[in-house]
Amino acid sequence: MYLLFKRLLDILVSLFALLILLPLFIPIIFLLALTGENEVFYFQQRIGKNSKYFNIWKFATMLKNSPTLGTGMITLRNDPRVTKVGKFLRKTKINELPQIINILLGDMSLVGPRPTVKKHADAYGDKIRDEIYSIKPGLTGIGSIVFRDEEQLISNSEMEPFEFYKKIIIPYKVNLEKWYLTKRSFLLDIKLILLTAISVISPSKFKIENWFDDLPKRNF
Repeated sequence: MYLLFKRLLDILVSLFALLILLPLFIPIIFLLALTGENEVFYFQQRIGKNSKYFNIWKFATMLKNSPTLGTGMITLRNDPRVTKVGKFLRKTKINELPQIINILLGDMSLVGPRPTVKKHADAYGDKIRDEIYSIKPGLTGIGSIVFRDEEQLISNSEMEPFEFYKKIIIPYKVNLEKWYLTKRSFLLDIKLILLTAISVISPSKFKIENWFDDLPKRNF
């Protein structure tokens, strides 16, 4: 029953969101088409349910050949590969909104583990990866909320970016996603959606530990 309600919520909310966001999407599409490298959408393979890959939708915010430049798949704060328009879209998380299409297609859910690229998924190890992605990845989730400013964390570290991601961020992300797997429910999904909105509107005052007293302890 939970999965049925979850899918119904995904369809209804994503359809409503597309209608509401259309006035925002249209000027962004025109702006991206006329600036940067004239790319509107960015498609990238991400891990999905049962460890199968799908193409995720995002607004284009970086140079076309970004994966072969600088820190590769890891983006830093004030990354020179990010376009001027892209900086605003990434800061406000608007660049993530086209994933509503992925939700309608059934690739993703509103709430779930964050879909990641192959290199990062491989760092989980097969067993943990398959456990976490036994369900659909989400537009938001406990991992997305806690690491909403992941770029800043990586930029502040003295470690090499991927080394920091692998040794510090991934272990805690794994613990967070396992926490969600054991706790997931329709009410928890609704709460995480609302907390996502709060964390975007008031990031400086938001602290996830104030809402859940049983989250895994941070390792950073």
